[in-house]
Amino acid sequence: MERLGTGIGWRPEIADEIAELPGVDWVEVVAENICPGHLPPALRALRERGTTVVPHGVSLGLGGADRPDAGRLAALAERAEALGAPLVTEHIAFVRAGGPLTASPAMEAGHLLPVPRTRDALDVLCENVRIAQDALPVPLAVENIAALVNWPGEELTEGQFLAELVERTGVRLLVDVANLHTNHVNRDEAPATTLDELPVEAIAYVHVAGGIERDGVWHDTHAHPVTRPVLDVLAELCARVTPPGVLLERDEDFPAAGELTGELDAIRTVLKEAPTPRTATAVPTAATGTATTAATTGGTGTGPARQRLAVAQAALLSALVAGTPAPEGFDRRRLLVQSRALAAKRASVVAKVAPELPDILGAGYRDSFLAYARHRPMSAGYRQDAMDFAVQLLATGRPADPEARRELTQWWRDRAGPRPPRGPVHRLSRAVRLALRRR
Repeated sequence: MERLGTGIGWRPEIADEIAELPGVDWVEVVAENICPGHLPPALRALRERGTTVVPHGVSLGLGGADRPDAGRLAALAERAEALGAPLVTEHIAFVRAGGPLTASPAMEAGHLLPVPRTRDALDVLCENVRIAQDALPVPLAVENIAALVNWPGEELTEGQFLAELVERTGVRLLVDVANLHTNHVNRDEAPATTLDELPVEAIAYVHVAGGIERDGVWHDTHAHPVTRPVLDVLAELCARVTPPGVLLERDEDFPAAGELTGELDAIRTVLKEAPTPRTATAVPTAATGTATTAATTGGTGTGPARQRLAVAQAALLSALVAGTPAPEGFDRRRLLVQSRALAAKRASVVAKVAPELPDILGAGYRDSFLAYARHRPMSAGYRQDAMDFAVQLLATGRPADPEARRELTQWWRDRAGPRPPRGPVHRLSRAVRLALRRR
């Protein structure tokens, strides 16, 4: 595995600071946030001076019941080639549910949600990873995620689940030590136990990030400083293996360059002070090409497993984003915390992709959006979510202020296009158009 060194997540808000940070060997960029033919000048400049850039995907949903979308895979492959990346990374998570497998409306989570550690989920994940490996021009590494909830009836521990995934597919691991700490607080899973069960030799690199604890729940915010407990988990990992790379993530509330330097120095100190790990043997790598049904599922095929997983994931996501009853066996209090977190993230991201909306609605934006989102799952990404939110407001005669309503109407008209497609929200959209014509 290529030695990456110490890196940082590249974000446009801190592009200038990253360019000046000492000792940054590589950067990671959110794959969906860049266009291969139009790389940001600051990112292009880093590449030109020899800095390695790794694309990090967030939307494949490899842990979902559906097979990976060919278009999303092609886009990820295109970014890997445009960046000259040595590998690409994604998450062991599901991000959408519903659709044909459940004969129910498709729903988007807008966030990474945990897969159940069951044989069904593992069979599906292995096949999905194989499909992705075949479609990508460089090796794939997959990341463990943070979670607020436990699935009932799990059959494997986190370490066992990941170890078998590696054994069956040869995929590499992106180990997020902040997520291990999060799951220690939220799910009572000891990081040392997980690390003991992992094939640490398969680690491609490591994530380190900050978070905050509220009411006994750890929130993996990527908006707070890295805490000592997270660095302690990094030290635990380094006692077992020398990671090829370690990367600092920060996505919100960006600090000054000096604080970023301090966090990178703290990571380097852990790496420097770690004892020499035991020598690890190479991890067996699965043969290239899509795994046969027998190799991935013991000969039974993934169809039935996909069906069962689809029903379970749709029920959970519907409870989180559409207000349906909690599936049996889940902690209802934790589901409420997760539901609120998803809605809050939705509101924040929509405010970023459509900054005119909080400008128009002022202090009432957040409460209005959260009320809208309570029983309306996202189905087509954040930009469409912004449009659907505007339609809902206008269809119900809001905002009350005439000038704000006029501005919102004009904003919507500028983006709506002449013929909205079919669907419940777009029936509202047509109703809004008719109402506007009568004025």
